Amino acid sequence: MPTPRSIHIACLTLLAAFVFSACGPAFSTSTPTLRQAQGGDSDLLTGAPSATPTPTTTPTPAPQIEVTPDALRGIRIQVWHAFNGPAADVFTTQLAQFNTLNQWGIVVYQTAYGDYSTLFASVNSALATSRQPDLVVALPEQALTWEAKDAVVDLNPYVFDPTWGLTANEIADIPAAFWMQDQVDGQRLGVPAQRTARFLFYNQTWARELGFTRPPATAKEFRTQACAANQSKRQDVDPGNDGKGGWIVDADPLTALSWLLAFEGGVTATDGKGYAFASPPNQAALEFLKGLYDDHCAWLSTAPTPYEQFAIRSALVTTGSLAEVSLQAQAMSAAGNVDDWTVLPFPGPNGAALVTSGSSYTLLQSAPEKQLAAQHSLAAWLFVRWLLTPENQAKWVEATGLLPLRFSALDYLGKYRTDHPQWNIAVGYIPEAQGTPQLASWRMAQHILGDGTEFIFRTNLAVEKIPSVLEEMDATAEEISNQ
Repeated sequence: MPTPRSIHIACLTLLAAFVFSACGPAFSTSTPTLRQAQGGDSDLLTGAPSATPTPTTTPTPAPQIEVTPDALRGIRIQVWHAFNGPAADVFTTQLAQFNTLNQWGIVVYQTAYGDYSTLFASVNSALATSRQPDLVVALPEQALTWEAKDAVVDLNPYVFDPTWGLTANEIADIPAAFWMQDQVDGQRLGVPAQRTARFLFYNQTWARELGFTRPPATAKEFRTQACAANQSKRQDVDPGNDGKGGWIVDADPLTALSWLLAFEGGVTATDGKGYAFASPPNQAALEFLKGLYDDHCAWLSTAPTPYEQFAIRSALVTTGSLAEVSLQAQAMSAAGNVDDWTVLPFPGPNGAALVTSGSSYTLLQSAPEKQLAAQHSLAAWLFVRWLLTPENQAKWVEATGLLPLRFSALDYLGKYRTDHPQWNIAVGYIPEAQGTPQLASWRMAQHILGDGTEFIFRTNLAVEKIPSVLEEMDATAEEISNQ
């Protein structure tokens, strides 16, 4: 039987591979777009939010940006990102629109990288040169690494500037969990670019047949329903499915973090400077999940994805990201399954948790001369501000299926909400969402959490040994931080 020490070695091996893979060659394309001289810039629209947002920041006096509109004329800025698929398409379209319509004649050029690891390595290399981008669409934990090198522009002066910034209503229109993710130690290191979350996919029709009239709101109810689904498999004529029916175990780091938070735990130390995996709430969460597995109310699938297993009723509950909702819908259609299903947050003893994640727009100190740097930063900020308009956010949602970054974007998404009922349910959970740890080392520590969780199930670890796994996770996180 593998020992808890095995996870320590496995985590270090995985993280070494992760770090070195980030140094591989970049796949990038530089795409300039044409700009017409005429046209006006679209103003930020407030709109009436479909949910009641709470102001997340009290605007404080900030120095006025001393850049005149004329100084922006013809400014060219570089943006690096790791968008792909539909996100890359809508970003390219909106970039071209901004270049055509903005009244200052700002021209934005983009360079696309294949993934966030490659983007991170490329920016790290560029910081030592004079060729770094003005704007990067990166993960918040990556921006924290660059902030430690004094390479990130604090956006607070731009956000609160009376001429160029956002109003209090516009800030309140951005969900709190999204907005506060990039606010660290009094500085604003970015603003949200994309946000998604992992959810439980839950078969309502099957649950009703099992006698349940509502989705599980607590961990106890979740266990009751998952175990009932397993019992239904044990009572049919097929002995090969006796271990199925409940929740398909998922050790994705964000799934694991969601469960820990649902049990009022978490991974960040009380001082906010490191990690504390070993805690009573975290232990309770993992013991709950392993208890499900031991009692056949959760099971490990060998299929490459859980979509088909959910579609053929081999699992009452699975886990997936918001981007996977469309894939699950396709699997249901392919299986001829017309069951009603929905998305849920992760239930704990007294409530539920949801973790959102995604990239943010981060401005870098890209020009050595002070006035030129101010002009480039303001030009980049104006591009970001334009991307965040409710109309543009609605187009992002329609292209990507991810969460809207403005509540008021919902005013433009009436048909989309009707046509995508699971997405519409997911949006309702936004006000209750939490962000990921605000630590640069989270880009590595999340793999410790995922590996530790998977270790418990793949080795069928006894419940009483879970505390030792959590301690090894702490030791591994400390070792990585020291490196």
